[in-house]
Amino acid sequence: MHALRKNRPLRRMVLASATTVSAMVLLLSLKPHTTGLVVGASTPAPQGGTGAAASPGGAASASPKAASKSVTGRTVQTRWGPVQVRITVKDGRLTDVTAVRYPTDNPRDREINSYAIPQLRREALTAQSAQIDMVSGASYTSTGYQQSLQSALDAASR
Repeated sequence: MHALRKNRPLRRMVLASATTVSAMVLLLSLKPHTTGLVVGASTPAPQGGTGAAASPGGAASASPKAASKSVTGRTVQTRWGPVQVRITVKDGRLTDVTAVRYPTDNPRDREINSYAIPQLRREALTAQSAQIDMVSGASYTSTGYQQSLQSALDAASR
């Protein structure tokens, strides 16, 4: 006799409840799609954070006409470790992005970030903003990179 026949209503209720609970857990575990950050949009500083800080060099002058400015974004705490970037802006254009801090605690972090950081750098230089695509497999690093980049861009525009 089949397990879900009408003469076994308790078994059907248990299976239906287990299916419903499983479906709810799967739905709630999905992460929402995040949109990219826009240049000029403010990002809230984390609790206890002081926001963006200029690098010790501050502004460096390459020539009298073309001023170059380096700014370090705030450190963003991610699930796997802190992420922080430094940018260089020349004549209002983003000319360089360097990851100052990123997760390197274990071999997997180093493997992921060895391909994610250069890809994020290329995206930022191409987009000229923090509105960049996330790197698959490096969601936390990508999010931290975007937030730190946005704080550096905000500080550089002041």
